[in-house]
Amino acid sequence: MNQQKNKRLIIISMMSAIAFILMFIKFPLPFLPPYLTLDFSDVPALLATFLFGPVAGVIVELIKNLLNFLFNMGDPIGPVANFAAAVSFLLTAFYVSKLIKGKLNIVIGLIAGTLVMTLILSILNYFVLLPLYGMIMNLSDVVKNLKIIIVSGIIPFNIIKGIAVSAIFLLLYKRLKKALNY
Repeated sequence: MNQQKNKRLIIISMMSAIAFILMFIKFPLPFLPPYLTLDFSDVPALLATFLFGPVAGVIVELIKNLLNFLFNMGDPIGPVANFAAAVSFLLTAFYVSKLIKGKLNIVIGLIAGTLVMTLILSILNYFVLLPLYGMIMNLSDVVKNLKIIIVSGIIPFNIIKGIAVSAIFLLLYKRLKKALNY
């Protein structure tokens, strides 16, 4: 029993480290604002969620974003937004997939996760994150154009991110589940 707990702890730690490293491999999407960069650091957290449960995924995200904050203290809003997006995505995908029976349960969960993440980040960006960012960076244009930024930037970005992360996850999950004997 103790050996199983140690194995789980080691894998969650490794997933956190991989997620943190993947945060540095990011790229902007050509038709979206340059501060919205796509990375695949949520894939290890999603794997941890489906292998060990939602607490493991949240722990991976927490460690990844705390480390990111320590390396980029000038941007406190990015890690908060990333954590909120990832946790809303992970938890929704996990719980919806558990509610649905059948072969497509994980796919349906990932679609639901993408939609919930998009909705939550749209609301958070409208009421909290973008106004705070505009205030900190002294950008009054951000506050004046919240609806345009949300509709033309935040919503498409989160949908694309959800699809991309889901696709990579689906390619890896069954193989890793067998390899890790879970």
